[in-house]
Amino acid sequence: MARSFSFRSCSPALRFCHKCEPLVHRRTGATIISQQRKGATHSIQSLTALEIRHLVGVRSFSIALAAIILQNTAVGIDALAFNDGGSFNTANGALALSSHTTGDDNTAVGNRALFSDTSGDHNTAVGSHALFFGGGIGNTANGYQALYSGGGFSNTAVGENTLYGNTGGFSNTGVGDSALTSNTTGLNNTANGVDALQFNTTGTGNTAVGLGALQSNTSGSSNIALGLSAGASLTTGSNNIDIGNVGVAAESNTIRLGDPAFQTATFIAGVSGVAVTGSRVVVSSSGQFGVAPSSKRFKDEIKPMDKASEAILALNPVTFRYKKELDPDRVPQFGLVAEEVEKVNPDLVARDEQGKPYTVRYEAVNAMLLNEFLREHRKVEQLTKEFESKLAEQQKQIQQLTAGLQKVSAQLELRKPVVQTVLND
Repeated sequence: MARSFSFRSCSPALRFCHKCEPLVHRRTGATIISQQRKGATHSIQSLTALEIRHLVGVRSFSIALAAIILQNTAVGIDALAFNDGGSFNTANGALALSSHTTGDDNTAVGNRALFSDTSGDHNTAVGSHALFFGGGIGNTANGYQALYSGGGFSNTAVGENTLYGNTGGFSNTGVGDSALTSNTTGLNNTANGVDALQFNTTGTGNTAVGLGALQSNTSGSSNIALGLSAGASLTTGSNNIDIGNVGVAAESNTIRLGDPAFQTATFIAGVSGVAVTGSRVVVSSSGQFGVAPSSKRFKDEIKPMDKASEAILALNPVTFRYKKELDPDRVPQFGLVAEEVEKVNPDLVARDEQGKPYTVRYEAVNAMLLNEFLREHRKVEQLTKEFESKLAEQQKQIQQLTAGLQKVSAQLELRKPVVQTVLND
């Protein structure tokens, strides 16, 4: 509904008699309404912004315009100059919301803030050229040229050139100079830090916290980066988590924690002593954390171990204690020395970046122990079979000997002389 605007100045823009009869707008013919005596305050309705500014005779400080009629506030040269129906808008600055016509509840503070916006709603722009092209809904831009290209909805940009190129992306949050500056249609991204997600264009669901975090990402999605330049090398990969690590271009589905040049030890709460059902977790020589696959789908050149396991018979198990800097408690340990194992079988040791023996591949030693156990078990089984066979043969021989003895004994009984007894009368 139109609101009233009061003034005490007559103008050529209106046609009325000096006795203050009802006023008629010259262009539209709309009846305006007047008071009953010359020079009194006139109540004007249904005028455009430029018409009221001209009517009042104020150009350098165009307060209200027609915006005041619709409960708008405009302060600055041509602020809200073309508003023709928008309500509850606030423009403070030269050309702020200058092209605006019908949108509601917008706030523009700064030179050319929301300059080209015509019908956007619920936008807030603070800073020169912030949300310059406007047009979106529910966007917040704070900083020089923040959300400059306008468009999209529910975006938040804080910082110079933050979300500068956004046109259709929505629900993005950029805090820091040039954060998400190249984003066009990407959505649900969060960038906190100078140059964070700077070159992202269409990637979605990324979270970058730290100066230059995920800076080179263009179309990768669902990445998380935390720390200075974290994930800065990622370009198109998705589903990565990089914490304190620059990542690797185009890789996906990877977690990288820390920089091996600076982080040399890792402590993870809740892992030690926790019973877990499944395979044992191992760390490869390249630092990859996971479970070693055992399916033949991942293997080739499969052949029996045979006598290769005999090498473990030359190993020298020892007791020892780790140096105090590694184990302050100096707990007694049982195991092998990598350098000694290398001399027996180089394949049983893992090496560091300098190629020096670092640790023993105990899982391989265990497999070799199993092979030796099975070999000895087979030997025992064979000996048992041979023993049982010989035992059976000996029992058969004993039975045969027993039968022979019984036969001889019977024959001897038959050969004994018969004793005759003579009776005398």
